[in-house]
Amino acid sequence: MNIIKANISDVPIIRDVMIRAFREYEQATPPTSALKETVESIAAEMQSGVEALIGYIEEEPVAMVRFRLEDESLYFSRFSVVPERQGQGIAKKILRYLEEYATQQGKRVIVCKVRADVPKNISLYQSIGYHVCEESVLHRTDGTSIAVVSMEKSLS
Repeated sequence: MNIIKANISDVPIIRDVMIRAFREYEQATPPTSALKETVESIAAEMQSGVEALIGYIEEEPVAMVRFRLEDESLYFSRFSVVPERQGQGIAKKILRYLEEYATQQGKRVIVCKVRADVPKNISLYQSIGYHVCEESVLHRTDGTSIAVVSMEKSLS
């Protein structure tokens, strides 16, 4: 797998991979807000400092993750692997790459938030050393609320 740091011209690819991966949460309660994101909203986020990685297998984009560097941590979100490629170790490869990048940038911790009602995602992160550090409820701008867990992994 080839993992590249994305640039602004890659936003349509980033969105496509995310939409394909997050479609499984379309019927969740509440539905994922990822499906409402547009090329323009993602581009605006990247112009304000959010970065992204895209994973390719034989020139086909199969995974992506968006992230931002904070004081002592790297926070990632919208981690996506297209459905037909899930279960092949792609997520773990991207996460290892992201952890190495965070370490190179002098960050001590890598952090994400996960829907509390998706145990397979929590288990994935736990299987590679992440732990739940906080449980909370996210109150979204559309008036819905969603239970999430914050997960982190020490990089030192």
